[in-house]
Amino acid sequence: MSEDTPRRTAAVIPAAGRGVRLGPGAPKALRTLNGTPMLIHAVRAMANSRAVSLVVVVAPQDGATEVKNLLAEHALPERTEFLVVPGGDTRQESVRLGLAALPADITTVLVHDAARPLVPVDTVDAVIEAVHDGAPAVVPALPLADTVKQVEPSADGSPEPVVATPQRAQLRSVQTPQGFDRALLAEAHATVTQDVTDDASMVEQLGVQVVVVPGHEEAFKVTRPLDLVLAEAVLARRRANDGY
Repeated sequence: MSEDTPRRTAAVIPAAGRGVRLGPGAPKALRTLNGTPMLIHAVRAMANSRAVSLVVVVAPQDGATEVKNLLAEHALPERTEFLVVPGGDTRQESVRLGLAALPADITTVLVHDAARPLVPVDTVDAVIEAVHDGAPAVVPALPLADTVKQVEPSADGSPEPVVATPQRAQLRSVQTPQGFDRALLAEAHATVTQDVTDDASMVEQLGVQVVVVPGHEEAFKVTRPLDLVLAEAVLARRRANDGY
């Protein structure tokens, strides 16, 4: 892409999962934080970046209308376009459907977990900037605070033997949004067929270098009930500090 070619960035938010580890009830993305669904927080987090011109929400297959109504009910940045499409049976399929809905002029794509509602805009901007500077695939990540053990998994609940202790300095805990050259990500989704945990893993399987930029402690994933408590605490601190 030449220096004169306009860059447009879109964020795809797969939000079709049920979030079973949070227990029964609404899909995880529709659980509320401070009275507002997590999905809305995540959409705002992407739209807060002035570089993001479009946010595509991939909704549950039978919930696209509900999600459209949800977006209409909440204040969102007027400079950003929003689109809702129905998702698939897996996260990977949902991201692929979100990619398929992008306009032709989108050159950079972010893929962001709806369950990471509090990622700061500086982290979003850092990922986009790294892609614009020439990195085809970028992930935000944090050093690990805990020692990590590799074990032999036990199927019956018995104690698991330790196999190795990886060097913590060489490990990172990966977050989202993950940023990509649009054509590269489309190629990965067209090529890699096995289910993977993140889009960067798909790009790695193409033999393309993925790079890491600093993540943020507030970009944690809301997976278990305790995470909801932590997220509420972060929002309370933001309100107290800057009226967020």
